[in-house]
Amino acid sequence: MTVAVGLPSHPLLDVGLFATRFAAPLGSIATPPAITALGQPGASAPLTTSETVKSAVRDLLRAGGFKPSGRSKPASEYLVGAAAEGRFPAINAGVDACNVVSLHSGLPISLVDLDRSDGALSIRVAPPGTSYVFNPSGQTIDVGGLLCVYDAQGPTGTPVKDAQRTKTHDETRHCLVAVWGTTALPGRTQETVRWYRALLESIPGVTTEDVTRA
Repeated sequence: MTVAVGLPSHPLLDVGLFATRFAAPLGSIATPPAITALGQPGASAPLTTSETVKSAVRDLLRAGGFKPSGRSKPASEYLVGAAAEGRFPAINAGVDACNVVSLHSGLPISLVDLDRSDGALSIRVAPPGTSYVFNPSGQTIDVGGLLCVYDAQGPTGTPVKDAQRTKTHDETRHCLVAVWGTTALPGRTQETVRWYRALLESIPGVTTEDVTRA
């Protein structure tokens, strides 16, 4: 079944979208050593982040009124800090590939379990006061003014923290990927998507698919 995502009119958004299918439940798929190695200090990758990228991503998130700082900084910035401190996360093959691509590209990336999403998907800016639970302990985040992937129940994925209800888990088989790029970095979203899809397709039993932009 083709995945479709409705897109907003936005002055800066250059989002990269595709879907990923896993031939087996995600929890049974090992992360290849080559992907794990990309999270280590000094790892070489096709893309390298910079202060220019960091600034452009923050401008993208600010466009709707969101303040991307502190605990609400872009997920890509968290990963840079984690790698520098030797605590880069290892979660599952899907998320691990996502994280190394986000680390090196400097672009935040969302993963949404499509079997846990509800109804039609679209991207829009969350209205003031919008919040959701983002981790198993029930902590919430206010995302008013932030770009979000929405389903019928509300935000699912954002450039800061994805919603807990649609995160990947051991039984995940089908995901939507959203690479949060900006028109201020021409071509970077497309380069990131190409590398990310190639990295995923290097994992046995993993395929990627185009997404319809509605």
